[in-house]
Amino acid sequence: MRRRMPFCIRKPHGPARSIERVRVLIVEDEPYLADAIRDGLRLEAIAADIAGAGDTALEMLSVNAYDIAVLDRDIPGPSGDDIAASIVASGSGMPILMLTAAARLDDKASGFGLGADDYLTKPFDLRELVLRLRALDRRRAHSRPPVREIAGLRLDPFRREVHRDGRYVALTRKQFAVLEILVAAEGGVVSAEELLERAWDVNADPFTNAVRLTVSALRKRLGEPSIISTAIGSGYRIGTASEGEDSR
Repeated sequence: MRRRMPFCIRKPHGPARSIERVRVLIVEDEPYLADAIRDGLRLEAIAADIAGAGDTALEMLSVNAYDIAVLDRDIPGPSGDDIAASIVASGSGMPILMLTAAARLDDKASGFGLGADDYLTKPFDLRELVLRLRALDRRRAHSRPPVREIAGLRLDPFRREVHRDGRYVALTRKQFAVLEILVAAEGGVVSAEELLERAWDVNADPFTNAVRLTVSALRKRLGEPSIISTAIGSGYRIGTASEGEDSR
């Protein structure tokens, strides 16, 4: 028997109007629905990835750069609410659209209370989802953070792009988060504890060597000469190594 989708997909009339450089994470445990949403968004030239469970979503969020999250609240593993809380706690400012069958006002209020930016109940029309995603992307663009430049680096937080001396540098999401914190410090020293607190989630092990490994990988990506210095016993900073510091 053919499954009935809780929305209707219509092909766009004429050329698709894309959201510039946008990438959406769809967190939905019903595979038929998730695939239909992804395929429908692609008709509108919107890139989309699927996570069918909470743990998968958290892993994908940790390694990929997404612009908007579309969350079903009732999913296996960490719930959509847990994922929303994690996104908000990260300080990334990523817009969240909750997608759920729960249509009561109390359900919507609790979703917005968790930090959701929009709420769409099933069944829905794909065109409405597209319009809401475009609206969220416009809001994101209006609150665009400034491009920062220091020591030959150019970091664009909105586009999540890094250039060094005009050369594009591809970074993982975690590497970008660490570099963004260091660049924002404008040459000041940032402790490993602060990096762990701000670039990782609240469940990060305070005794982990994740910060050291990430900084090491980041140095390799940025190339020589190294511009991330280690202030021995204090932390890390952007700039040329000085007395008491190590650039390795």
